[in-house]
Amino acid sequence: MPVITLPDGSKREFANPVTVFEVAADIGAGLAKAALAGKVNGTLVDTSHLISDDTELAIITGRDEEGLEVIRHSCAHLMAMAVQDLFPGAQVTIGPVIENGFYYDFAYERPFTPEDLQKIEAKMKELSKQNLVVERSLMSRDDAVAMFEQMGEKYKVEIIKDIPGDEQLSFYKQGDFIDLCRGPHVPSTGHIKAFKLMKVAGAYWRGNSENEMLQRIYGTCWNDKKDLKEYLHRLEEAEKRDHRKLGKQLNLFHLQEEAPGMVFWHPHGWTLYQQIESYMRDKLRRHGYNEIKTPQVVERTLWEKSGHWDKFSEEMFTTHSESRDFAIKPMNCPCHVQVFNQGLRSYRDLPLRLAEFGCCHRNEPSGALHGIMRVRGFVQDDAHIFCAEDDIQAEVSRFIDFLHEVYADFGFTEVIYKLSTRPEQRVGSDEIWDKAEKALADALDSAGLDWDELPGEGAFYGPKVEFSLKDCLGRVWQCGTIQVDFSMPGRLGAQFVNESGERETPVMLHRAILGSFERFIGILIENYAGALPGWLAPQQAVVLNITDNQAEYCQNVANRLEELGFRAQADLRNEKIGFKIREHTLQKVPYLLVVGDKEVEAGAVAVRTRTGEDLGTMTVAEFENLIGQDVAKKGRQV
Repeated sequence: MPVITLPDGSKREFANPVTVFEVAADIGAGLAKAALAGKVNGTLVDTSHLISDDTELAIITGRDEEGLEVIRHSCAHLMAMAVQDLFPGAQVTIGPVIENGFYYDFAYERPFTPEDLQKIEAKMKELSKQNLVVERSLMSRDDAVAMFEQMGEKYKVEIIKDIPGDEQLSFYKQGDFIDLCRGPHVPSTGHIKAFKLMKVAGAYWRGNSENEMLQRIYGTCWNDKKDLKEYLHRLEEAEKRDHRKLGKQLNLFHLQEEAPGMVFWHPHGWTLYQQIESYMRDKLRRHGYNEIKTPQVVERTLWEKSGHWDKFSEEMFTTHSESRDFAIKPMNCPCHVQVFNQGLRSYRDLPLRLAEFGCCHRNEPSGALHGIMRVRGFVQDDAHIFCAEDDIQAEVSRFIDFLHEVYADFGFTEVIYKLSTRPEQRVGSDEIWDKAEKALADALDSAGLDWDELPGEGAFYGPKVEFSLKDCLGRVWQCGTIQVDFSMPGRLGAQFVNESGERETPVMLHRAILGSFERFIGILIENYAGALPGWLAPQQAVVLNITDNQAEYCQNVANRLEELGFRAQADLRNEKIGFKIREHTLQKVPYLLVVGDKEVEAGAVAVRTRTGEDLGTMTVAEFENLIGQDVAKKGRQV
């Protein structure tokens, strides 16, 4: 007589063992129809799972995150079934769920074409409409090997033989298709309604380049057609906003094979970069930081002392000179400790906040490089705060306020907060970890922030908070971080004299707001589709003459704006005004000032925006006030 406890605390009692589906049906026909799986005492199971004992149960539907994962996993099986139906002889290998979808790797005699994908997708829709029951069964390893050998599925045979242990394996069958899988899966194929196959790519069997090349078909799958449509729209928008395309279109930067993962900044791109650097430098000064600069190339022994050599040596670029090994710095922290160590510090010197726009290099795999979002050479808005243990919470709170101020100026108002706590392999006592974790949690709570905990995801030397931005398309970008480090200062001999006159090791807080300039600029470009806020636009205004009669006046207006600190120029080319307006609109210049004879006579300009809005004719002084207000508000919507 099992008693089922539901998430709202209510209980339902049954005279006999019941399945998850039967519990859902007892609650209501609508829930039974929507049920995809169940969570029994925290474990996901099929709706056919039989409950015999008292249990905590949650019914999982497509509106739940776990339910979406079940749908996507089942959609991978549906795709594999369609492939084998259309292309006899195709062998299935593995088909996991990934972000926003799934993939399945196949071995087949010829490459799949875009036309093949269309056929496979159509077949999947046909199989979905058939609403085939999905059945789970158990089988011994020997029987499973024999079955797949008879089917000619050599990859499945290899997978099964490599699974450790001797317990029975679970399989899922729909129609004539059967596959090895832990599940759970949807009750029937009719629950899989909103999907699309995206592309086909090559993939080595088991990710080993020495193995044969397989074909990987990627797909996306959602709970309903509305969610699918919105996702495909986001993809379309993301394609339009690709920072690599816009970087070329707006002449901001380029990358080339002779310097993989290194950015060549063009004048407009470097203007944007310098504007951000200048802004951050001013903010650092106002928030009590001291800017420093440390060497690019540092002897190996320092990286060994700090612990980075053992963990990151493969990612370092190294060199050798006069019988000494050196590394181009992949991070700034050990060098900042060296600055702290120059002279004996007193508790009165703390907290000491050292900041650097530190140029770092990491030997990222070439396949992982992505425009300026993932590079080998980058600059961090890096800083390290040396403080006593009692100051941790106060410094973290100060940093969170600083971070919010910066993000708001760049136009980001949605921030996600995650606290990563102690991993199994760590240094320092539990008492210290308790104090550090509590300081971070209290700082988040005192700021009134909702945050999630990531158990065991902290660094070996201390816990950390990660700050992620949500852009206009809902994409999440992890940028900022603050980490509590009890390890490195001691490893590198950092000390200060406390109030009792004794020497004490400081705590070191690693912190960044933007992360890296390169990646953050890429995020900005994509978030604004290249139409950067006025304060960041490499060129803020362009003055356009209609005929040569206005050339001198246009140049004087441009010069006046430049003298006031705005980035402006005059376009005096002998081109039609419509052509010039279109060209600068495509370059996403915020303000286009058109000048004809009437404007010259009135000492005015006709103002248009890059969106095509006509702001009318105004005096130069009025425009100066307009652009000044725009620049002053930065990216804030006020």
